[in-house]
Amino acid sequence: MITVDKAKKILIVICGPTAVGKTSVAIDLAKELQTDIYSADSRQLYRELTIGTAKPSEEELDEVKHHFINAISIEDPYSAGRFELECIESLDFIFQEKDVAILVGGTGLYIDAVLVGLDQFPDISKETKEYINNIYLKEGLLGLQKLLKQKDPSYYEFVDLENSRRLTRALEVIVESDKPYSNFLNQEKPKRSFNPILIHLNMERELLYERINIRVDQMMTQGLLDEVENLKPKRHLKALQTVGYSELFKYLDGEYTLNFAISEIKKNTRRYAKRQNTWFKKYKCNPFSSKDLESILAYIDNQMDKCNNPK
Repeated sequence: MITVDKAKKILIVICGPTAVGKTSVAIDLAKELQTDIYSADSRQLYRELTIGTAKPSEEELDEVKHHFINAISIEDPYSAGRFELECIESLDFIFQEKDVAILVGGTGLYIDAVLVGLDQFPDISKETKEYINNIYLKEGLLGLQKLLKQKDPSYYEFVDLENSRRLTRALEVIVESDKPYSNFLNQEKPKRSFNPILIHLNMERELLYERINIRVDQMMTQGLLDEVENLKPKRHLKALQTVGYSELFKYLDGEYTLNFAISEIKKNTRRYAKRQNTWFKKYKCNPFSSKDLESILAYIDNQMDKCNNPK
């Protein structure tokens, strides 16, 4: 049993690539610690996206209180900056009653926003937005990727290359400022009122990729194609320009066969998982298996002791 020193507030951060087992670990920890779970997943926020985002099941959501799942509509604009403000406000509230909370997810930018705050960027002019948007309209994701690789190879190495919003945002800043986007990262950040304990879940690449492939097949069996088809009238929304949805839109357009679309979802998800791990490596924390809850609990207990009894 984990004991908590009431003199300190603790935020346990469960991060890792998609399909690694974050949800089950977070729920087990939340039960053990009798606390809430805060989702740091930029896609599970949306009520309309269910199967393709691998949300916790209704039963899992009933087991433990979750925040920032099914929170907004795909029609609503949302950003990492808004997530930072809303999540910190919610954590401040829960820390009035509880000594520990759990943040779980695979969206590195959202986790960074909560842990250290986001960097400040220049205002973007209408002309710059139109310029980058025209590149996207004419050349698609590939055009954005090529330009980012040319202008800022450092940021290109770890950004989600399938996320048009991230690419567009970075290129807007680059064009507006005439500086690499990465130059604006790592600015002085606000101090937080909690001590984070980071748990990076990971596994051998071959096993992770196998789990990803199986998960995509399960999504298709669960009705992902029907979910995407129902959302087709709103495919222009940024929330739908993401892995699992973009590929099936192309199938519905007749551009892909269904088998090829499924293979593309698997391939793009594997690439995304690789980029996630690259992002989380910067936290420099020891990786854990999602199956080894005992070791995770022991590590958290040890880290809590260090937080509450610093030398």
